Amino acid sequence: MVLGLKVPLHASLESLLPVLPVFMCYILSFVYVGIYWNNHHHMLHATNVVNGAVLWANLHLLFWLSLIPFTTAWMGENHFASAPTALYGLVLLMAAVAYLILQRVLIHAQGPESLLAKALKSDTKGRLSPILYFCAIPCAFIEPWVAGGLYVLVAILWIIPDRRIERVLQEGPRHTR
Repeated sequence: MVLGLKVPLHASLESLLPVLPVFMCYILSFVYVGIYWNNHHHMLHATNVVNGAVLWANLHLLFWLSLIPFTTAWMGENHFASAPTALYGLVLLMAAVAYLILQRVLIHAQGPESLLAKALKSDTKGRLSPILYFCAIPCAFIEPWVAGGLYVLVAILWIIPDRRIERVLQEGPRHTR
């Protein structure tokens, strides 16, 4: 993730205060990228078929993730102003939707009896996350810190990688079509 964090001109701790919002946004976004990285790795580890649809769905996810540094910087530089905070949420929402699409495309390619299908049959966090992002976007125009709190809440929900896939992989050999 490329994000230009500006170095303060002075050596005092007080000189860090103006860059604190950007740094907080950077940390949150780094956590999000890490969450996607870990869960993406687990999901692809449980697959044995990759086709054109999977590649396009994966590219769709990558597109939305590639916008995170831009929205992170804009939100941080503007100290969580409404429009940048809402756009950050929109990018997170679209990344979540893209991830769900990738899951569905992978399950379709693997088959309904695949390990991935079995692992992802119950996906409460995956369904809750877009709802929370959807709620946070209008909140950004009322109280941006509430939206930011919802973004942090979703990150906390996902901070531990999804173990469902690991459990299914340990239970038995891969199912192929």
